[in-house]
Amino acid sequence: MKEGLRQRRRSLLPKGLLGRAVLILIMPIIVLQIVVTLVFIERHLDGVTREMTTTIARELRSFATVVEAQYTDSAIDRTVAELATGIGYDLRYVPGDTIDRQVRRPFYRIAARAITQTLQSEVGFPISVDTERIHKIVHVAIQLSEGVLYAEVPERRMTNRNPHFLLVWMVSVSFFLLLIAVLFLRNQIRPIRQLATAAEAFGKGQPAPTFKPAGAEEVRRAATAFLTMRARIERQIAQRTLMLSGVSHDLRTPLTRMRLSLAMMDDEEEAGAMMRDVDEMERMVDGFLAFARGESGETPEPTDLRAMLESIHADEMTMGRDVTLTLPDVEAEETTLPLRADGMRRCLRNLIENAAKYGGGGVWVTLRVEARRIAVEIEDDGPGVPVEEREAILRPFARGDDARNQDRGGGTGLGLSIALDVARAHGGDLILSASEERGGLSVLVTLPR
Repeated sequence: MKEGLRQRRRSLLPKGLLGRAVLILIMPIIVLQIVVTLVFIERHLDGVTREMTTTIARELRSFATVVEAQYTDSAIDRTVAELATGIGYDLRYVPGDTIDRQVRRPFYRIAARAITQTLQSEVGFPISVDTERIHKIVHVAIQLSEGVLYAEVPERRMTNRNPHFLLVWMVSVSFFLLLIAVLFLRNQIRPIRQLATAAEAFGKGQPAPTFKPAGAEEVRRAATAFLTMRARIERQIAQRTLMLSGVSHDLRTPLTRMRLSLAMMDDEEEAGAMMRDVDEMERMVDGFLAFARGESGETPEPTDLRAMLESIHADEMTMGRDVTLTLPDVEAEETTLPLRADGMRRCLRNLIENAAKYGGGGVWVTLRVEARRIAVEIEDDGPGVPVEEREAILRPFARGDDARNQDRGGGTGLGLSIALDVARAHGGDLILSASEERGGLSVLVTLPR
């Protein structure tokens, strides 16, 4: 219960740094406005309204007392006419009339409450107060013994004429200052966004946009640390690639000499066995080169992943593999991503070939387009991989039990590692799990949209 409420509260908060910074800035201003408004209305506006209304209430009480003392209608009319002269509001007497003692006032007009309460307490006669009938006019009806004395008093005689001006100015100035603060906050947050964009692009293996550390000292330090880290990682990758490329290149020379020597041997049976070992060694060298080279030399370009899978499927069917391809019914734009086409093709082809080689023979490939990612799932009907071995089998040079027998053409243990590197270089991931429908291994390649 508490966790659910906490999650709902978090979902209401802004997700971005700018939104949260503006919220932190605006909340104290809103609270201050509310406090000042309440204090102003309670202490100043309410007090002024009661003082001014008390004066009017005492006038009305005096008029009601004078009218109540009259005995004839003609005397009452003459007296009311004399009293209404010069007081600034209308006054009339209706003999034989009665009031219903109702109070009518809009709920949103706070000053009307103070006016009504003050009149009821100060006039001294049964009265009815209506502030809704006529705009900015307070209609007061005073019940006398022989009739009702009506008074229509302008509201400005009972309350401050422009109390809202202070509130309007206060809100307007606060909004203007808040707008200026938001503009400054955007300038401070821009370097953080640039840093996040550069880090995301570097994590996907894309050309990172150049930027200079700017903003606050902490942001500049973080940007400088990122640039230094990126340079070190790129230098380490270059050194690893150069070293393994050199070793692999040096190994090709003796392998070529061995191949020539074996071709000249008379014993074809023995030479054939040794030739297979040489082929295996060359294949291993090619695997080392592919692992060392990675995808650093290829530039991401918009690529239709569905068309790529269709091409791979056609090639696999030509080679006699039983591969079933399931594609979504969407437009080509939905499956087009910035990809290193050669690397992604090599990744998917290796996964499909592994599924066909180590599975039961059938391979099922499914492309799914989701809200924030595109997923390619490759399933087989083989024995699968135990849960405790799935993490280890993704490491370089790690092989499953069925792939360790070199006599059966086992691999170098780099296929899944290369596929994982390709997926992560595109900002995605590679996940191994058990295929519930096929019974074998499920390899899920996810790519962000």
